[in-house]
Amino acid sequence: MKIKKLEHLSEIFQDYDAFIIDLWGVMHNGVQLNDSAINAVKELEESGKKIVFLSNAPRPSLKVVQFLKKMKMDEKLLKNVLTSGEAAMNSLKKNKFGKKFYHLGPERDDSLFSDIKMNKTTIEKCDFILCTGLFDDEDENLKYYENLLKKFKDKKLVCTNPDLIVYRGGKQEYCAGKIAEIFENLGGNVVYFGKPHKEIYLSCLKTGQRTLVIGDNLKTDIKGANNMNLDSVFITNGVHQSKINNIESLDKLLLEHNVSAKYFQKELTW
Repeated sequence: MKIKKLEHLSEIFQDYDAFIIDLWGVMHNGVQLNDSAINAVKELEESGKKIVFLSNAPRPSLKVVQFLKKMKMDEKLLKNVLTSGEAAMNSLKKNKFGKKFYHLGPERDDSLFSDIKMNKTTIEKCDFILCTGLFDDEDENLKYYENLLKKFKDKKLVCTNPDLIVYRGGKQEYCAGKIAEIFENLGGNVVYFGKPHKEIYLSCLKTGQRTLVIGDNLKTDIKGANNMNLDSVFITNGVHQSKINNIESLDKLLLEHNVSAKYFQKELTW
């Protein structure tokens, strides 16, 4: 089935009861909100549609809500926000992968494990590695992580953000998924929390609800929609923006990622 260009979300919104929408790359770029997307979501909210913001952010849902409020996002739009970090912590609190963990990621993500911070230890002594991203002082040197992890392939790595990269403003940054990829290439075992894995969708889907997924990442948002047999809108001006300049390059990219989307828009537009 060929992907269709969608000029306006208003053309199709009545076909769906619920909308699972990505945040970074759709609603904002890490620096400012996307006014067109905000307007579209307001229209959905006023039409009584269920809106769930599903994010691969490696921190608690509440922290993401606070971040969005700082960017002046209307609180009434933020009733349903679920993060991969929140889903991960729900499992970690039950000691699913052991008790002692080593945190691989920036200090700003410490809020994720505040309830179990007493279990934080060194990489040598840990039961598992909790990866939320890259260290602030090693945010570009991927060889550093290969050297760090190659002696610890026998430990499980819990990845709280399966995304490989994001664009913050116009600058590309690596995410936890990139470290997980390195660990798997070394022969290590990774447990992923977040899109495209089914578990996270089951937290926000209701049986019989006609649901549309909207996202900019083919590996996570669109692959996740495919895994759940849900229709999707692919936002092209997000994480894959540098690889799309016409419909041919878009078709090629979908083929490369072995995914399909029903519609595409450059940005979410009502």
